[in-house]
Amino acid sequence: MRRTAFLLATVALLGAAGMAHAHAFLDRAAPAVGSAVHGSPRALVLHFSEELEAAFSTVHVEDAQGKRVDVGDVHVDPANAAVLEVSLPPLPPGRYHVIWRVVSVDTHVTEGSYAFDILP
Repeated sequence: MRRTAFLLATVALLGAAGMAHAHAFLDRAAPAVGSAVHGSPRALVLHFSEELEAAFSTVHVEDAQGKRVDVGDVHVDPANAAVLEVSLPPLPPGRYHVIWRVVSVDTHVTEGSYAFDILP
């Protein structure tokens, strides 16, 4: 009986671990999370751990006052469906907030935010 319970618990844990990897988590970004960059970047590029569903994935960039400052051309990179991009106009020095919400191709939703600074 104990052996059966142990096997069932092991199977349940392995199944849960497999499901955890099915979400698209932010892997890296440019500008990077919490970074300070010199000069305005031309685009925000987010790399995720899973391919994204383009129609349901979005990102926007806000200034310190909460005003949206990106160009609005959010798109999944056609060469790599795990990359989400949006163009940025020339931005003045300051703190910027990135807010993203993505749906992976297996329909799991993840969302998050972070800040970066533009230095003079």
